[in-house]
Amino acid sequence: MSVKRMTYVRPALVMTVLLTLATGVVYPLLTTGVSELVFRPQAMGSLIKDSGNKVIGSELIGQNFSRNDYFWGRPSVTSDSPYNPMASGGSNLAASNPALDQAVKDRVAALRKANPLSPAAVPVDLVTASGSGLDPQISAEAAQWQAPRIAAARGLPLAQVNKLIDDNTSSPLIGFLGPDVVNVLGLNLALDELKAN
Repeated sequence: MSVKRMTYVRPALVMTVLLTLATGVVYPLLTTGVSELVFRPQAMGSLIKDSGNKVIGSELIGQNFSRNDYFWGRPSVTSDSPYNPMASGGSNLAASNPALDQAVKDRVAALRKANPLSPAAVPVDLVTASGSGLDPQISAEAAQWQAPRIAAARGLPLAQVNKLIDDNTSSPLIGFLGPDVVNVLGLNLALDELKAN
């Protein structure tokens, strides 16, 4: 290799190594360190722990509740098991696909059977999966729709269950960006605490 070429290659190699170290090592370590100092709960996965400090879930990933005395979340179509974060994704069925129509009809029928005291119109987020299949929230409307089943299963007044929903409902930062939502795991934990008191 000629000396003239080396004058171009050497600075290029040095810059490649320096930029790799800066953007591939230093920057990720710096941002990770700062996030763990400033936003520790979020950086650690927004984990939810029980009174014994045992991790029982995350605010960011739904769980599969199926008992009648708990609120149910959105359907999850992650491949091997519901709410599997390692298999995040939607069903990829088009709106015109008959399999999607049948799945929604089956979900509506199952929800109406499990919630006979609720109105006939089932909230859409209880019968359709999200793009990730991991949604931890449902709309406040979907939670209120399930309230009669929860009240009956737990022997609680409906007004008390609805108040619990209201107390655990969060609104979007800017009102028109989405509906009021409830974290299903948080709401079910509040239900358990209510029963314990």
